[in-house]
Amino acid sequence: MAAPLSNIRVLDMSRILAGPWAGQLLGDYGADVVKIERPGTGDDTRHWGPPWLDGQRGGESGYFLSTNRNKRSVSINISVAEGQQLIRELVAQADVLIENFRAGTLTRYGLGPDELLAINPRMIYCSITAFGKSGSRASEPGYDAMIQASAGLMSITGPAGRDSEGPQKVGVAIADIMAGMYATTAVLAALNAREATGQGQHIDVPLYDSQVAWLANQTMNYLLSGVAPTRMGTAHPNLVPYQAFATRDGNIMLAVGNDRQFAAFAESIGQPALASDVRFAANSDRIAHRVLLVSLIDDALRRQTTAHWLKELGDRGVPAGPINDLEEVLTNAHAAERVLVRHLTNTLGQDVPTVSNPVDFSSTPVSYAKAPPLLGEHTEEVLREWLGYSEESIASLRGSSAI
Repeated sequence: MAAPLSNIRVLDMSRILAGPWAGQLLGDYGADVVKIERPGTGDDTRHWGPPWLDGQRGGESGYFLSTNRNKRSVSINISVAEGQQLIRELVAQADVLIENFRAGTLTRYGLGPDELLAINPRMIYCSITAFGKSGSRASEPGYDAMIQASAGLMSITGPAGRDSEGPQKVGVAIADIMAGMYATTAVLAALNAREATGQGQHIDVPLYDSQVAWLANQTMNYLLSGVAPTRMGTAHPNLVPYQAFATRDGNIMLAVGNDRQFAAFAESIGQPALASDVRFAANSDRIAHRVLLVSLIDDALRRQTTAHWLKELGDRGVPAGPINDLEEVLTNAHAAERVLVRHLTNTLGQDVPTVSNPVDFSSTPVSYAKAPPLLGEHTEEVLREWLGYSEESIASLRGSSAI
């Protein structure tokens, strides 16, 4: 059966991560995603290596490969009139356009939302910006790390206290990725609305606002208490015990979510009386006596190995897990069972590993049809397929440096 978005055409005019992540998700769900890139250089992340696919500089970077599956690459120079006209013609055939230029940039080229929605009123024009299309910071650029810092995430990430290590950013560009996820859901919602109204619309997804929105319980904790959350290392502000602990030979992540689980945990470590201790009986009590309880647990868990505790806790239904590195995650038996890694072949015959989309549709499967594209490899194909261009017209565009 066809993938769920097999009838949708997407122009992905974005680069780096937030926009490409959204485009890749739509491609995974079956959309025909055409990635528009600058001739000669393409998406900046093509050059963000090592590592490289072929082991040599000049191949495809791991960063680029991680976020451009299921796309076709078309090289268009939007700084020349002929290139701008090509975009307008492609827009007339598109259902969705994704872009993450600095606010106002595409408008200067005559490719802003007002201009393009006038050409195709049914299209969904999705802009991913740093700080939104309005407000005093609308024209500022934004990269993931600065958003993690300025929108609050780094203030709650890293070791507790004011030690020398200080605030930390998350180990992946999570502000970009989450903005891409918000953009994807917004595009799907707008496509559904179009079914009822027949009209497209402009969507603005700011990195900053997205970051603030998904801080979830941490922002609500502040709104209710008036106290800004701080860094707690691996600990949880609302649950105890919920953090990493050292064992005799390694570490373990404990995630006790309710009083029943705490009682089972206390039994697992041979101290069932902890569950009836008035200082620890309820989660709110455990939060009030966090330092003491954590000290008792730390002492107990250091006496046995990680494997021992995982079995004891697992047998009693207490959520806990090892702290695996990515080699273990991507090569262990569970990875094979769940097919977490798949292999695609690009047009050069190279094997391209990719991490699977986690969604499992029962009747409209995720697509793994295309390896991340080489720069501009589908330019002629798309111009012929979408626009009916002749070889002479394509040659003319090359002659004018539009493609």
